[in-house]
Amino acid sequence: MTYDDIINLPHHVSRTHPHMSIHDRAAQFSPFAALTGYDDSVKETARLTDEKPILDDIEIERIDRILQYLYSIIDEKPRATIQYFISDDYKAGGKIVEVKENIRKIDVNASKLLLENGTEIPFKDIINIF
Repeated sequence: MTYDDIINLPHHVSRTHPHMSIHDRAAQFSPFAALTGYDDSVKETARLTDEKPILDDIEIERIDRILQYLYSIIDEKPRATIQYFISDDYKAGGKIVEVKENIRKIDVNASKLLLENGTEIPFKDIINIF
């Protein structure tokens, strides 16, 4: 087959259909995501979380003593470094966060620290304080 009979014919231009732009032609060959949300699901599964550390009685008592001391000087807005655990909303575990901030209030009734920057830290989530 040599195609000699059609090789020199003029290019056909439709009278009824407008010429397709290069952008639209390229879109025909772009990748198609058949599974909508699949990439997000894979990324979420791959995202790592930490387990909440379990404190022994000695560590809990030490943190309690520090909180009592900070409560006694709360009028001075003491500055502390606090490591605490934030639970993940979507999967088991969470992350450990460290913040260095002045303590505005220690709410014993609600069992939480209120920091100057507006952060509220429940006592049960405190891992370390110094």
